[in-house]
Amino acid sequence: MAKTDKQLAVILLNLGTPDAPTAPAIRRYLAEFLSDSRVVSVPHFIWLPILYLFILPFRPRKLVHKYRFIWGTHEGPIRNITRALAEKTQQLLSRRHQESNITVRSAMTYGEPSLEKVIGELDGQGNTDFLFLPLYPQYANATTAATLNRVSLALLSGTIPNFRFTSNYHKHPAYIHALTKSIERYSRYLASGARLIFSFHGIPQAQADRGDPYADQCRRTADLVAHNLGLTDGEWTLAFQSRFGPAKWLHPYTSEVLASLPDEGVSEVLMICPGFATDCLETIEEIGQLNRGIFLRAGGKNFRYVKALNATDDHVAMVADIVDDHLFMDER
Repeated sequence: MAKTDKQLAVILLNLGTPDAPTAPAIRRYLAEFLSDSRVVSVPHFIWLPILYLFILPFRPRKLVHKYRFIWGTHEGPIRNITRALAEKTQQLLSRRHQESNITVRSAMTYGEPSLEKVIGELDGQGNTDFLFLPLYPQYANATTAATLNRVSLALLSGTIPNFRFTSNYHKHPAYIHALTKSIERYSRYLASGARLIFSFHGIPQAQADRGDPYADQCRRTADLVAHNLGLTDGEWTLAFQSRFGPAKWLHPYTSEVLASLPDEGVSEVLMICPGFATDCLETIEEIGQLNRGIFLRAGGKNFRYVKALNATDDHVAMVADIVDDHLFMDER
């Protein structure tokens, strides 16, 4: 890569996490997260009284033991893994482009390190060009668009002349390759008849009906990975998890799929959650514990979970490839 005078700042954006596995910290995080109108599209005059009177006083206490289950020594996995991914990506990009000035940092849409704080620090260091890379492979109004809103608000107080924002990478070759490799490590189980389950975070069906492309992009990701693995339609299943509230969400629900598979003669499953760039509450606890139990209690014999891409070499290479696609496209 030719030398450039640009100072390039890359911000890897993840959803966020409480500061601690305690009820007050979880309450603060949920208040910020669930107050975002992109996340919950119910009008604020209806939703906020429900949130503050019926959810925030009670739900945080119910989540404490779940967060304690996944917590590390000092912080939750999302913050820890996303920071490691950023550090390793910067190292790889520095090796690829030794004469370029590239800084890679992690930030959270909700919670710390806040997007506003990280932008301010990088702006103060003289970075002239920014790439915002939300770690959401599939575009959704509740994640990608919400993050874009936060980026736009944060930029109002800065002096950043040039920036780019990735909207999705659901079919990027490096992403599909990384997912395929992560599953291939378990190929002996697929060869012996295990059903591969692609479990994506759900969204309300109403959002999909209004044109949100999320469901279609999830299916495209699963199709591409299954094709790479040489699987037929009957050897894998697409499902959606993490339903919140009484409204209808994208079907089929992961929990219902797992409960029904033993009656169909499926005794082994291999689970992967391609929409989660890093392991978190929804993968470690919801999939690895709750949904594992649903399958085994229904008569299943073996349940295996393929970890998220996290800060693996394949994930680092994928992120670096996406950075190259965006930040250096004008020089190619």
